[in-house]
Amino acid sequence: MTTEGERFDRFMERALYAPETGFFTSGRGSAGRRGDFLTSVEVGPLFGAVMARMLDTEWDRHDRPATFTVVDAGAGVGTLLRSILAAEPRCAGALDLVAVEIARTQHPGLPPQVRSSDEVPRVEVGVVIANELLDNLPVRVLERTSEGWRELHVVEGRAVVRPTELVGPDEVPVGARIPIAEAAVGWVRTTLDRIDSGRLVVIDYGADTAELARRPAAGWLRTYRSHGRGGPPEEDPGSQDITYDVPFDQLPGGTRTTQAGWLRRHGIDALVDEGRRIWAERAAVADLGALRARSRVREAEALVDPAGLGGFVVAEWQRPDL
Repeated sequence: MTTEGERFDRFMERALYAPETGFFTSGRGSAGRRGDFLTSVEVGPLFGAVMARMLDTEWDRHDRPATFTVVDAGAGVGTLLRSILAAEPRCAGALDLVAVEIARTQHPGLPPQVRSSDEVPRVEVGVVIANELLDNLPVRVLERTSEGWRELHVVEGRAVVRPTELVGPDEVPVGARIPIAEAAVGWVRTTLDRIDSGRLVVIDYGADTAELARRPAAGWLRTYRSHGRGGPPEEDPGSQDITYDVPFDQLPGGTRTTQAGWLRRHGIDALVDEGRRIWAERAAVADLGALRARSRVREAEALVDPAGLGGFVVAEWQRPDL
């Protein structure tokens, strides 16, 4: 970077993904209870079990093809795919599992059924899942000033605004900032082009652009390290996660619901009821299976909490479009 600085999205990409020095590519950043942040996948195996039920439904809808590709985009160490396999879906024998992760250092030790890639492959029939991926794709940031729209840049560790060719919505007040998710929009379009028949499922925190404009920028553009909030995004690149609330209205089409609603539609309540039954039958033994069944109640509470993970947005696209 020169003393003239760089656009925020370019700074963010370098801070997270620069070879050897990026937060994720260096191996410093990771999800999980011992990492820097916790996603629905790390809450426990219940999330993957619900995903397995969704995959069975989609497999049935496609008349149970012999090969059914499932791509986890932003797979990390492959926790979601492990959970799906552990749930023993009916489609297990047809699964072609692909873990996509730019930070390939996170891929050692994947199950033998899973192949690794650094990009979403062609999917003839199947599902692409992106759980908390878009919020880590580089984002441009605009600020409404009395002179018009300006764009956030990073210059020698400081955030400054400069003239830009981009124009935001008219209703945004002076002083407000908004994200422009060019990279996320491009990723969704490219991924949809690679799915011949199937579904794209994106899960993330976010809201419409107008709502984000009403929030302080520090509320939707955040940093994390070791499960705590980090410093300003422009400081010490590579030392902390940089993330933002996804402006879902900027994405192309699709349908949207909450994570709580989506999980209930795909059977989380039935899985929790089954867990209660298993625990009631085997509590005296308290073996591993019984303990896992009991944990479903706790996991479900976290996954559907409207003030937390349950309030996340699930966006879906069907290919070919129906």
